[in-house]
Amino acid sequence: MTDLETPVAPGREGPWPRRVAPVLLGYAAVRALGLVALALWSATRDKSPHQLLTARWDSLWYTRVAELGYGYEVRLPNGDVHSNLAFFPLLPWLERAVSAVTPLSYADAGLLISTLVSLAAAWGIFAVADHVYGRRAGVCAVLLWAVLPVGIVQSMAYSESLFTALAAWSLYAVLTGRWLTAGLLASFAGLTRPVGAAVVAAVWVAAIASYGRDSSAQDLPAQDSSVRDPSVREPSVRERSGPAPDSAPLWRRALGMLLAPLGAAGYVLWVGQHTGKGPLGYLDVQAGWGNGFDGGYAFARFVADKFTSFPSALAGLGLIIGVALVIWLYVICVRQAQPIPLLVYAGIVTALALCASSYFGSKPRLLLPAFPLLLPLALALARLRTSRSAWVLGSVAVVSAVYGAFWLNGSGPP
Repeated sequence: MTDLETPVAPGREGPWPRRVAPVLLGYAAVRALGLVALALWSATRDKSPHQLLTARWDSLWYTRVAELGYGYEVRLPNGDVHSNLAFFPLLPWLERAVSAVTPLSYADAGLLISTLVSLAAAWGIFAVADHVYGRRAGVCAVLLWAVLPVGIVQSMAYSESLFTALAAWSLYAVLTGRWLTAGLLASFAGLTRPVGAAVVAAVWVAAIASYGRDSSAQDLPAQDSSVRDPSVREPSVRERSGPAPDSAPLWRRALGMLLAPLGAAGYVLWVGQHTGKGPLGYLDVQAGWGNGFDGGYAFARFVADKFTSFPSALAGLGLIIGVALVIWLYVICVRQAQPIPLLVYAGIVTALALCASSYFGSKPRLLLPAFPLLLPLALALARLRTSRSAWVLGSVAVVSAVYGAFWLNGSGPP
């Protein structure tokens, strides 16, 4: 078993504010570093960092939904139709609500929401990692998420931070047996992004697994707790830190399962009714954007095309290494025996990101919510001395800040 696979004991319980405050301060410091780098780089390019964060790419579409509602579309010369129905409604709803009670514009409301929910996402990631692997791993997981090369998206008026916050806290609710909370948060995640299906699947699989454990427990004969069979091993740290839903009444688990898909299903069905194309009308909307799920065929062709010349071949090699790293991390997650909800969630987010048929430059951003993939690296960092792990994370944070500033001043998120 490698260092990446060896489990560590969960941390001791303590007051949440005292446990999480240093984590959030560290996360905020990393994000502030990224914004400073963006401001400095943008100044040299005579660009507005505020506009880059609030009024370009998807953020512009979200503010249009908040301002105009659904129905806005752009027809391209090739006949494709880009409709704002592709964008799920929770973030625009929040932008409209915040703008209604403050002097902020829709764009600035989106920036404020992103700032707040990114902190909520960091807290949720910490809660999950702390519950499963302990406080040090939780701290490292949050900081790793903050220093991702595309981490600047966490500070944009995008829906990634909102979705990650809802997903992380839904998964934490599953792990701690809070099924109604898990289902409700999964429903909100389904109103945020199409990949909300991953959260729904995690809730459903965990609930079904809990039913199986209930049945197995009922079939076991009663045993005197004062007599312990030495041949029966104690549960491992990982097994003890997995989901603990069996004490929840059956109706709570069933209701959590019922709530989970309501958000995504409700919006998709509404789009189908609104467009007159039936239950699968949302797929037609995505097709207008050139989006679809082809098992990764188009992405593979995109990578293969990079090898037609030497300079682009380096980019193709980098893409192959990046995909291999993502897959390797997921394999390690499986070998670590991460709790089933985390594996299901991370697996579906990863599959949807890598196997989409368009917007290849968006794939790193689409992987941003797949935070369980970072847990093997967080465990490795947690075993280092604090000074060494701080040096590693600090160095990566500087590189990430510079890259984020360069990225947004260049091609940026499609």
